[in-house]
Amino acid sequence: MKSPEGGPRDTTPPKVLKMTPENLTTNFTANKIIIEFDEYIKLTNEFKEFSISPELEKIPELRAKLKKLEISLPDTLEKNTTYTLNFGKSIVDLNEGNVLKNFSYAFSTGPTLDSLSISGTVTNALTGEAELEAAVFILPLSRDSLFGKKRAPIFTLTDSSGNFKLNNLKKDTYKIYALKEKNGDRIYQQISDEIGFIKEPFVLDKNIDSIRLSVFKEIASEFRVNDRKLNADGSISLAFNKKLNNPDLTVIFPTTTDQGKQFQFNKTKDSVNLWLADLSFDSVKIAIKDDGKTLDTVKFSRSKRDTYNRVVNASDNLEGGTLNPNKDLTISFNFPIKSLDESRILLLEDSIPRKFTLEKDSTNLLKYHIKYKWRAKEDYILLIRENAVTAIFDAKNKELKKTFTLADANEYGSLILQVETPDTAKSYILEIVDKDNKVITSYPITKKSLVKLSNYKQGIYYGRIVYDDNKNGIWDTGNLKLGTQPEAIWYYPKELSIRANWDRNETITIPLVAPIPIPKIKEKPLNNNNTPKPAPSNNNQPTGFRGSPIRN
Repeated sequence: MKSPEGGPRDTTPPKVLKMTPENLTTNFTANKIIIEFDEYIKLTNEFKEFSISPELEKIPELRAKLKKLEISLPDTLEKNTTYTLNFGKSIVDLNEGNVLKNFSYAFSTGPTLDSLSISGTVTNALTGEAELEAAVFILPLSRDSLFGKKRAPIFTLTDSSGNFKLNNLKKDTYKIYALKEKNGDRIYQQISDEIGFIKEPFVLDKNIDSIRLSVFKEIASEFRVNDRKLNADGSISLAFNKKLNNPDLTVIFPTTTDQGKQFQFNKTKDSVNLWLADLSFDSVKIAIKDDGKTLDTVKFSRSKRDTYNRVVNASDNLEGGTLNPNKDLTISFNFPIKSLDESRILLLEDSIPRKFTLEKDSTNLLKYHIKYKWRAKEDYILLIRENAVTAIFDAKNKELKKTFTLADANEYGSLILQVETPDTAKSYILEIVDKDNKVITSYPITKKSLVKLSNYKQGIYYGRIVYDDNKNGIWDTGNLKLGTQPEAIWYYPKELSIRANWDRNETITIPLVAPIPIPKIKEKPLNNNNTPKPAPSNNNQPTGFRGSPIRN
């Protein structure tokens, strides 16, 4: 015996049953619109989500009443004008919060309706994947307010296939943008949003389809420190809004504190940890430099009564308790190390101590390599006894123990790639990525090259080619103010699967020009009446809208 469960959970959005006046009404004279649904509704974030185009000085008032939505209009509507009400994601059902996306209502105060439309797809410039719920909007050239504080009134959201469609548009000259936002205000925030655009304005005098927009995270034009901390262990952490080329840190006050400093940047060179040997200062001022030029200075203050908690810990490169048989065991500490008592560091093989070599990494001051001739099917223990490690500030370790086995060498394979280039005067970058688009390794390519990826764990990998136009060895994103698009990326169409204990050979022939990609779909398209239809094929794409990313 148990209580009734109530049936399956409701996963469908509210459905429109009736609209008064009807949608697409001409010679509109009403001062109120009533929309009836098949279930109880509520409004969420309507001040962000709702808009009307053309904009009105007084915003219409929205009110949800049980199964009805009432929209009260101001009495200042212009004559012979088509108005479009966009509700975004503001209408949801009362109980489950299912969202009615991209619902719109249009009417004309004159005898005819504006009926032009724009449709297309939005993808991610780096991954090629379709962008779900990217905001696509157009702005009349006379009101291009992307850099202002006014949000765009003419917009829609992409479906799970990256498709979008804007309806009931009037003849005008527009600019078009796509935003993948954090806060949904439809105002571009460079620090957090991804942007896609077509540089040149266009005249809309007939329906346009197959527009392709590629969104990217723009590299900040001006350097800024995003985060800075004087940590509880006495170290200093800094994070930046962009990657640096050849970064450096200098303590400019007090100058004596600069002596004995140690720092470690992360791989992407957009954050750093700094350790100062002398913490007797009341305040310290640090200059952040790149290529010898000072970008910014930061200041930290402390009390001489401050105390710090320091314990040396260590991380490793083990994968689920196993070590890649083709690699050293690496240990990374959380502090720069002053000394190691190797007599207190033991490597046990089947409980028997073994001799090994301990080497400091040449580029990472926190990392050490344990070199040993590992044996298959053996159990290993790395034991770092208490106080074996002395770090900066004379911090000591508690006993650290790493238990592991050697992974089966037969679980690893190799990938041999013959890369053919179309133009030896140009530069390319071959990147190998995993199924999550994480870059595993990369190679600069300027001529016909043989690339061998040896002893990789079996799995599915992908290859992509960056068209390195400026030959700087990295993928450069676009710039909105300059109107430049990201460097083109081409994904090799075949999976580069690596099989266990197998050498795979593959030839990658780079196209002269990156082909227009087919968007990769992460999930099934949404199934409701307000989902845009798939964008038409590219065969009849208008001039000026072709390309991914679009080049100017």
